[in-house]
Amino acid sequence: MAYNLQSRGKLRPVDLARGHGLSTQAVRNYEEAGILPAADRTAHGYRTYTPLHARALDAFLALLPGHGHRTATSVMRAVNEGATAEAFRLIDESHAQLLDDRRTLEAVEGALRDLGRPGSGVTATTAAVTVTSASAGRFVGPLARELGIRPATLRKWERAGLVRPSRDPLTGYRVYGEADVRDAKLAHQLRRGGYPLARIAPVIEQVRSAGGLEPLEATLRDWHDRLSARGRALLAGAAELEAYLRAREERA
Repeated sequence: MAYNLQSRGKLRPVDLARGHGLSTQAVRNYEEAGILPAADRTAHGYRTYTPLHARALDAFLALLPGHGHRTATSVMRAVNEGATAEAFRLIDESHAQLLDDRRTLEAVEGALRDLGRPGSGVTATTAAVTVTSASAGRFVGPLARELGIRPATLRKWERAGLVRPSRDPLTGYRVYGEADVRDAKLAHQLRRGGYPLARIAPVIEQVRSAGGLEPLEATLRDWHDRLSARGRALLAGAAELEAYLRAREERA
């Protein structure tokens, strides 16, 4: 919004709300949450705002797409309380999270490339096959040896939902079909990259939903696009926050 920041002109709640496509109740809520500085009051107790409040609202709305409501609120509250170091720390955390998400995506792509190489035992046509007999699958011991892990690790991954082996109808032993082998190899790659089980489970679920590795390419492209959008949103939020910080310094 183009407000004259050197002006001491007063804005009614409705002026501030309309200028940002909000309701007057939302503006009052933002003030109570500390997102906006405290409003002045008229002799009759009505709120009055200034162009500085408009700058604060600009900054908050710009921070939302990249940081989310909770962090954006905390950043604005810290700035309005004079704790700019805390605000910068929160912003750094969002950038660090974005970098971590980028590295996770790179690890997923690397793991999928490894799975798609000749000799991996997993192809696009076999990735979604469900095996229900021991003759067509592998028991826990041989699969664990192939991956270089303990059988107990595979059982732990099963409890976490990373693999879903069937049971041999005669012996009751776990049987890992082609899809289970794929999931186990993907989990193994990501665990080697240092990713916790809670982060791996959603990725494997995406592979299952896609029906294999090749259909997941669209999901990975979308993931790339979303990360890029978050990066730009963080930049846009930083620009508006800098403008608000300068406006506060000028008014001070």
